[in-house]
Amino acid sequence: MLNSVDVWYIMYRLMKRIFDMVSSFFGLVVLSPLLIVVAVLIKGEDGGPVFYRGLRVGLKGKEFRTFKFRTMVTNAEKVGGPSTSDDDPRITKVGKVVRKYKIDELPQLIDVLRGTMSIVGPRPEVQSEVETYSEEEKKIFSVKPGITDWSSLKFHDEGEILRGSDDPHETYKKQIKPEKIRLQLSYVEKMSFLTDLKIIFKTLGALVETRHG
Repeated sequence: MLNSVDVWYIMYRLMKRIFDMVSSFFGLVVLSPLLIVVAVLIKGEDGGPVFYRGLRVGLKGKEFRTFKFRTMVTNAEKVGGPSTSDDDPRITKVGKVVRKYKIDELPQLIDVLRGTMSIVGPRPEVQSEVETYSEEEKKIFSVKPGITDWSSLKFHDEGEILRGSDDPHETYKKQIKPEKIRLQLSYVEKMSFLTDLKIIFKTLGALVETRHG
């Protein structure tokens, strides 16, 4: 027999999925003109693919390919590490603008609609990073990864933090990763629909601030 905690969790997941489906569908419809323009610009710059289909770790530790606008040269993974600073030479001209305004994340609405991601949830990581997680840290994978979360808000300028580093990924592991994991675990432990709404509104506010910054 279900107790009150089980009922709350089931209701929360149901509300979250309905919200994800509705918001991602309408988001893709409303943003379609912008998405088409960005896609044309990316394709026109170097003829490469529009999307970067990176392999990430999601719910229950299962890997999936996410949708993001490609902001780097086509062979970026072969000529550099997984962390990217704002002065990374692999970033294309169009990519610099797309990354600045977080437009590269918008195609992940497709992942939300498909059910592999959520609007709010811990940002998905690459397998090589996940392999370094402790059992406690792997609790992060008890929920779907998301487009935004507390760590995304705190490190919205991650590329700027890594700027000038001789080894951006090593800097990421020392200066960003520990706090990012702490915030993600905190979200998992205290998640609620109200928390999700707070994160969404704070994210929208941060995007507006970036546009006027």
